[in-house]
Amino acid sequence: MSKIAATFSALKAHNKTALVTFITAGDPSPELTVPLMHAMVAGGADILELGVPFSDPMAEGPVIQRACERALANGVGIHDVFGSVAEFRKTNQTTPVVLMGYANPIERIGAAAFIAKSQAVGADGAIVVDYPPEECEEFAAAMRAAELDLIFLLAPTSTEARIAQVAKVGGGFSYYVSLKGVTGAGNIDTVEVAERLTAIRRHVQLPIGVGFGIRDGATARAVAEVADAVVIGSRIIQEIESAGKDKAVAAVQTFVTGIRTALDA
Repeated sequence: MSKIAATFSALKAHNKTALVTFITAGDPSPELTVPLMHAMVAGGADILELGVPFSDPMAEGPVIQRACERALANGVGIHDVFGSVAEFRKTNQTTPVVLMGYANPIERIGAAAFIAKSQAVGADGAIVVDYPPEECEEFAAAMRAAELDLIFLLAPTSTEARIAQVAKVGGGFSYYVSLKGVTGAGNIDTVEVAERLTAIRRHVQLPIGVGFGIRDGATARAVAEVADAVVIGSRIIQEIESAGKDKAVAAVQTFVTGIRTALDA
């Protein structure tokens, strides 16, 4: 059983919803990445998504685009992301870490190198936004062989064929994008989300996390009624932007604590 699967199993046994939180590595500064990761765990996050900075993050709204721009300006690339995971693992061996990003950095270093390095530093999986599940069965198999989960996105527009393919090759959990848009945009229609998750579960046996548009405890709690996990990214980046470098770690821990409290209420 992967670390991600074990986490979901343990939470289910306690009737709890997983809280998955996202930051971009290197934002607002490289030296704050690991402290921010620890702050999210201290606040109650169950799984961490660590964004790999990329110049053209097509699924991201303005907030995470700015985070990528700041990280790239700080000189942070995929090897620095690996370094942050390795540093985090020195004091936290249990919280799953998922690398989230785009194909280009992986293609630059090669899929085999990406898998080997991810395994070596203690990452637990990856979300590659622009890797279609129909075109990466070999990559998914290589990830599974290295005990890494390859997590795929599903959207309101996903066809039954796409959902079935994600069920075939995906691991860890499936990430349902609740909006027809980019990260941080719009408001979630929880009734529509519930209907779509029912349809997805006819094919997908993995836990389902819902993200894109969860901004506060009330929305997180509403989504938790129908999902196995809530995923929050843009709102955390906004906390970092508002707080500034000196107060970012404390602000993020406080915000995540509020979401955890809402989920457990």
